[in-house]
Amino acid sequence: MAAFKTLDDMTDVSGKRVLVRVDLNVPMSDGQVSDATRIERVSPTILELSGKGAKVILLAHFGRPKGGPEAAFSLGQIVPAVEKVLGRPVAFASDCIGQPAADAIAAMKPGDVLLLENTRFHKAEEKNEPDFVRALAANGDLFVNDAFSAAHRAHASTEGLAHHLPAYAGRTMQAELEALEKGLGNPVRPVVAIVGGAKVSTKIDLLSNLVKKVDALVIGGGMANTFLAARGTDVGKSLCEHDLAATAKQIMIEAASANCAIVLPVDGVVAREFKAGAANEVVDINAIPADAMVLDVGPKSVAAVNEWISKANTLVWNGPLGAFEIEPFDKATVSAARHAAEETKAGKLTSVAGGGDTVSALNHAGVADDFTYVSTAGGAFLEWMEGKELPGVAVLYAAK
Repeated sequence: MAAFKTLDDMTDVSGKRVLVRVDLNVPMSDGQVSDATRIERVSPTILELSGKGAKVILLAHFGRPKGGPEAAFSLGQIVPAVEKVLGRPVAFASDCIGQPAADAIAAMKPGDVLLLENTRFHKAEEKNEPDFVRALAANGDLFVNDAFSAAHRAHASTEGLAHHLPAYAGRTMQAELEALEKGLGNPVRPVVAIVGGAKVSTKIDLLSNLVKKVDALVIGGGMANTFLAARGTDVGKSLCEHDLAATAKQIMIEAASANCAIVLPVDGVVAREFKAGAANEVVDINAIPADAMVLDVGPKSVAAVNEWISKANTLVWNGPLGAFEIEPFDKATVSAARHAAEETKAGKLTSVAGGGDTVSALNHAGVADDFTYVSTAGGAFLEWMEGKELPGVAVLYAAK
């Protein structure tokens, strides 16, 4: 039994106006949608509701308009891409409230799909203003939130509406919340977290939360250098936030008191320049040349990471182990990702990953489809990993 209502809890929706908050903030190139992943993610919810005879009314934001309509941020331009993914016509209204919305909704028949204009064309959206929420709510009988990626913001269309209409989680939101529950909410131990990326400064809250929840924390990427330096290792010219040594030490102390193993590299792949195919060598982590920088973790470190993955029942991953965008500094990330994928396919591991670079890294390794769940939600996934309450999710739990 989910702790929130899903589409399974909806009784007869035929002829009902269902407001569905989706994430259609897709990348564009030359006036065309260049990646339809986010549309594909929400299509099951839209098609299920449409198939049950609901009038499906889509709410979404697009880009960052400066508090008023801007042609560059009109959702009208993505209607063809939505129609292509859904395989059916999609009507469009030039505003998300008022007469344009009311007229377009009045013209709908059961099963029709309508996309309303960018909610952020109204400043009141991001301020979650009561009058705007009421104007949105007037357009629907039921509310479905299928935009986990926008759930960390208490906006009118993500949080406010759930106080005015019966609220449900769409299929994507449901899958995300169920995966996150398996990842950190109520995981099967041992739990291992892999956190990589360039800077510790962007992930202090994340690391502090994880050491209290996981059995081992693998630290890779540029941020590993900050921890190594804090421990007294000379990291040469490597990317390193020396001013965060005290923070790194504090996280290591918290980990020790919580009985969480911190796994740092024991060897590294170093180069004198940051470019594809740069001359490189593997060195012991205590023997980094003064004029070189670590761009990936070395083979002994990868073996240790893979051993931890083998021991784990649950893996949570955010951020690459090295500069994976440039060969050959992608080896560690690819090796660990493939090992985690194999363990997952063998039924030995629940693997949950998320964050922009992480999704790119898993795609690069060719294993994104083999993880238990890969979240495309950047900020919301990170805030959830940091242990913060997400307003758009909290309101769904409250609605139950």
